[in-house]
Amino acid sequence: MTEALHETARTMVSRPRGILAADESISTMSSRLEKVKVEATAENRRAYRQMLMTTPNLQSGISGVILSDETFNQQIDDGRGFPEVVAALGILPGIKVDTGAKPLAGAPGETVTEGLDGLRDRLATYAAGGARFAKWRAVIKIGDGLPTARALRANTHALARYAALCQEAGIVPIVEPEVLMDGEHTIDRCAEVTTVGLQQLMAELDEAGVDLAGTVLKPNMVVPGNKSGEPASPEQVAEQTVTVLRAALPEALAGVAFLSGGQSPEEATANLAAMQAHDTPWPLTFSFGRALVDPALKAWHGDPALVAEGQQALADRVAPNSAAVAARAEAKV
Repeated sequence: MTEALHETARTMVSRPRGILAADESISTMSSRLEKVKVEATAENRRAYRQMLMTTPNLQSGISGVILSDETFNQQIDDGRGFPEVVAALGILPGIKVDTGAKPLAGAPGETVTEGLDGLRDRLATYAAGGARFAKWRAVIKIGDGLPTARALRANTHALARYAALCQEAGIVPIVEPEVLMDGEHTIDRCAEVTTVGLQQLMAELDEAGVDLAGTVLKPNMVVPGNKSGEPASPEQVAEQTVTVLRAALPEALAGVAFLSGGQSPEEATANLAAMQAHDTPWPLTFSFGRALVDPALKAWHGDPALVAEGQQALADRVAPNSAAVAARAEAKV
């Protein structure tokens, strides 16, 4: 099982591909549909995800797709389940298994991600259904006195317990400790919090016996707060981010797939491209959600006649990110 986990993790971060995050919760996906004047129904959520997953040649730039539980158990028009459809393309099916961030007791303004109860059984079911990897997202806020040590400890401990259960089930864990870009903090403060959070996460993973060669990290890029008024060039973001990763991550980790974290599609791509100028022991690729799919949702907006337009919009966002990662691969040849 160990070698199978390693091989899956290597495939997930294999250049020039990245991971598509299409795992929005029912409430989040419904809200996004409503914003483009599409009724928030299970059928429309299914049709939207079908449009994404049947994009021609998606496998050229995407190694894996993170699905929500609802989508994992739905079928496309020809009766095939989404995991089967994705796997048939040579893309690894994945599943989000956390149940969301909830208020953390004794830590006002902070959260802890829940979903550990019953997770062993759920992972066994997902593995039987074709899932090759899973994802769990923790949310870390920067603010006055935040994050607290309590919040960092609670979230990194939960991530480690989740990761150990995944590997027990033969599933590669994506561990996602997202330091939110919301706020007035500087890029240096983001770097400080991200470093501490990642170092604590690595310690918790080690304590839990998690095999890092069968684990993918999905961190935030180190950026200034979105209300800071502080500009940051792609080169600055890349320098700060890679410095943090080098300070926190063991070389054994399979790879890093960045989240976009509310950046614009163009910003996320430019920052990812700048990362490739830095030499690191792990592949640096992408696991974007909104930065890939928002243009597709707007182009499609629920119209069956516009499926091709939505798919083209997705392809147009995957391509520059894949090209950025490919540039690094070519530079190493």
